[in-house]
Amino acid sequence: MLQAIGLTSSPRRDLPPAVDDLTFDARPGQVTALLGPGGSGKTTALRLMLELEPGRGVTYFRGRPLQRIAHPAGEVGVLFGDVPGHPSRTLRSQLRMLSAAAGVPASRADEMLEFVGLAGLHDQRIGRLSRGMDRRLGLASALLGDPHALLLDEPGAGLSARERAWLHELLRAHATEGGTVLYTTEDPKDAARNADRIVTLDNGRLVAAQAAADFAHTRLRPRVAVRTPHAARLAAAVTQEARAARRTVEVITERGNRLSVYGSDCAAVGETAFRHGVLIHRLTDEVGDTAPVGAEPDRPAAAAPAPGQPEPGQPEPGQPEAGQRKPRQPKQPESGRSEPRRRPARSPLRPLRYEIRRLLGVPATPLVVAGVLVASVVISLLLARSGRTPLPTVLAGWPVFSPLPPAALGAGLLGAFSFGDEYRYPALTTGRGAVPRRLGLLLAKLAVAAAVALVLAALAVVADLEALRLVYGGELIPVPKNWPTLCASWLGLIVGCAWAGVLGAGVFRVAAAGVAAVLAVPVVVAPLLRQVTFGPAGRSITGLPGRLREFVSMEWPVAADRWLLGVLRVVAQPVGVALALALTALLCAYVITGLHRKARW
Repeated sequence: MLQAIGLTSSPRRDLPPAVDDLTFDARPGQVTALLGPGGSGKTTALRLMLELEPGRGVTYFRGRPLQRIAHPAGEVGVLFGDVPGHPSRTLRSQLRMLSAAAGVPASRADEMLEFVGLAGLHDQRIGRLSRGMDRRLGLASALLGDPHALLLDEPGAGLSARERAWLHELLRAHATEGGTVLYTTEDPKDAARNADRIVTLDNGRLVAAQAAADFAHTRLRPRVAVRTPHAARLAAAVTQEARAARRTVEVITERGNRLSVYGSDCAAVGETAFRHGVLIHRLTDEVGDTAPVGAEPDRPAAAAPAPGQPEPGQPEPGQPEAGQRKPRQPKQPESGRSEPRRRPARSPLRPLRYEIRRLLGVPATPLVVAGVLVASVVISLLLARSGRTPLPTVLAGWPVFSPLPPAALGAGLLGAFSFGDEYRYPALTTGRGAVPRRLGLLLAKLAVAAAVALVLAALAVVADLEALRLVYGGELIPVPKNWPTLCASWLGLIVGCAWAGVLGAGVFRVAAAGVAAVLAVPVVVAPLLRQVTFGPAGRSITGLPGRLREFVSMEWPVAADRWLLGVLRVVAQPVGVALALALTALLCAYVITGLHRKARW
């Protein structure tokens, strides 16, 4: 059972809330349609149920609110609009990535592709999908965790009749197996045809919650549609004959010389028109909506009720009147009032696996790596031509005019994409909500970024070294005596740039901000620190190990002084200090902005 109790959205400015004290339920084994015209609050209601929208109220999924469900993907599957995936990612890559987020095996991706009829298109790019295939992929994403409830916003919009039939057949199969299906629609005929129960909204408030048969009886009655230049004359004739025969017939005059006759058929109306010499341009049977939600139909031209039957337009005994809520006694929270809304902290159940698949699933990653290696090799060959450039600078491919070597720029760019793609293509969260700011996801991104940075740094040095030997001879290149310090500095620089890109994009929610954070370290922060370090007030770190030994009154091996001094030389470099300060500031900003958004919510 899915129960929504007292859903009320937060009003914006001086406007009334889009959803106002909405209470309804969706039962297992049934397909429930949330019906209403555009702007009636259907989508907002779904977002309130999923806690993606600020407001009040609570929604119970089989007796539990969403924030108390350990694995939401196994309880509710959601489809809002198009699939928010990277357009260059393949269908299989997208579902395998989401499988890690849902905590299910990767083989589930192939099963879902076959289930929705996309098994032969697993290598197709998301950006090239048609509307129908995109909707199939969205359903596969929603079904990955084998959820009990399905929440879909206008799932049939833009689909052909054949695709809509397939979609509703799938939803019906899910309900038949005991699942709960709730979807929104603006079409009353679609709701009556495909749903078991229909919840009607108007201006964010509940109008009626009724079975599809009752809905079709009250809102989708069979009628005869007539178009004639003598509408008033034909209406009077039909009414007169109905009263004489004591039959219940309702005639409604519409615009454009049109009549809607309820309680009769084409043969009877046609014979009446023939007997009275009325010209008819159109005569057909229809099943349609009698009036928009919240609007009254045109006044009937005439009606002839049968004895003992209610007047046309009057509700049957026990049925709620139009515009009134049907008395219901929903289950209330234990406290007797609505619980405060808190956004659940959603995050991948397997964040490390999710991040690896996210990184390797887009062509941007190999392109950046290839570009970095080519640029580094070309720069190294140009720097080595004069023979006066130090070997570390040549192997790093770091010319004087560049703030950072290509490897550092590439690592920072890949790190910026780590969070930039999350905000641009929010595949993690339902309905394009905020990107999760959980510690596990952040640590996974930092760990993967560091690993990629180390590999990129090693590949760049090896490629530059082999290119130098190939072009300028195979003689042995002398190894500097301080190579451990140089290696530590090199690896620290690349990893620090990658982390700066991750945190910068995470704080400012765009990849360009991550790249700017990487470039700000050598361009802005490092020059300032260089002035402080090498200024008149600066002190040498040569005797620091000895001073530390005296301060702590401890004795340690002399070899430890050499290692400690090497570490301090690496850390004390202006770029290293600048990176450390920048990373500390970005990490604090990431935590503070995350806490601020939670408090504001």
